[in-house]
Amino acid sequence: MKFSDVFPSKDNIQLDKKTLVILRWIVIVGQFLTIEVVYFFLEFEFPFFYCLAIILFSVLTNIFLHIKVKENQLSNFTSSNFLLYDLIQLAILLYFTGGITNPFTILLIIPAIVSSTFLNLKSTLNLSFVTIIILLILTLYHLPLPHPGNLYFHIPNYYLYAIPTAVIIGLVFLTYFGARFGREQRKRIEALNKLELILAKEHELESIGVQAAAAAHSLGTPLSTITIVAKELEKEIGRNSKFSKDINLLLTQTKRCGEILKKLSQDNLKKDNFFSDMKLNELLNEIVRSFREISKKKLLIIENKNEINPRIKRTLEITYGLRNFIGNAVKYSKSFVEITLESNNKITKVKICDDGPGFPFDVKDILGEPYIRSKNDEINSKSGLGLGTFIGKTLLERKNATVVFDRCSKNNGAMVTIQWQTSSLSSI
Repeated sequence: MKFSDVFPSKDNIQLDKKTLVILRWIVIVGQFLTIEVVYFFLEFEFPFFYCLAIILFSVLTNIFLHIKVKENQLSNFTSSNFLLYDLIQLAILLYFTGGITNPFTILLIIPAIVSSTFLNLKSTLNLSFVTIIILLILTLYHLPLPHPGNLYFHIPNYYLYAIPTAVIIGLVFLTYFGARFGREQRKRIEALNKLELILAKEHELESIGVQAAAAAHSLGTPLSTITIVAKELEKEIGRNSKFSKDINLLLTQTKRCGEILKKLSQDNLKKDNFFSDMKLNELLNEIVRSFREISKKKLLIIENKNEINPRIKRTLEITYGLRNFIGNAVKYSKSFVEITLESNNKITKVKICDDGPGFPFDVKDILGEPYIRSKNDEINSKSGLGLGTFIGKTLLERKNATVVFDRCSKNNGAMVTIQWQTSSLSSI
């Protein structure tokens, strides 16, 4: 695994201002209540007014962030500066209240964790480095832990040094987790946005087809009127060469317009049929025929166990998902793709097998996730970033399907199994 894969540095990442403001208010209120309880209720001795002044200054910085900073999405630089201030502010409070022996020391790792989730590599490393330096300083230099009267809290050195060690280990673990979580979330959101864009384009094409049919219907009447008037003029003018050529041209072009409008109407009828109910094997045969026209590879559909051949509604999700996986099988196969349709009263399965190299072991367990690459050169030469597989799997799962990736038992090629509860197909 590359270091850049763990902490991506090229993402254009921004932190929501409202989120940061709310987080900082929670911290400020928590700090204020803590020193109030310790000073007035427990009556422990510590520099109360210094700590109060530090917290009040944080109140001013948060008011400034809320009112003066106009951007709703803070840049990486601005977010990093506020997180750095919060880190230093907490460090000063801890210095006055026991340093590394203060149980709230663990809160020092929060700015770096927030950075690892929302900001880039440079910010995360800088904040982590500053956090480690602060932990070491607070271990060596700090005022006594708040205590009642003459009672002083003392711990052995080995325990004292163990505290920053434990906090640093927690810092490394949680920043790594935050970075991985943030990166996966951004990848998935980006991939889902692309999926929605594909669906939006498909629906836009459908809308264009409907509009074309409406235009053809609306233009039919005035076009017929033009044709009738042109024919009447042709009769009245007779063989007058001065006008007959223009009349003939008008009639020819009117006829041509009629043919174009007729084609538009027919195309829309085909588009309407796209969404009609159909047998599942009919859909598979149609998809396979489209690939046979562009590929010399052998595509075979097997229906020996297709007992009931369920009827489905031809939706964009099912059509695109099946076409995507069949297309991938054609792309990676050497010469042969086998599609098996099985159905009974309980389960309906579509198995797509090819005689290609199969799914690489290094990505087999994460197939269906976006933005993945295999170390297999043969596969990488043909593959992208896994977006097609992610989109196809997601679309089919939206229609109650389960998608499983495995190896074909006949030739060790790739096998994709798409399975539905037969009863759920009727409600899709």
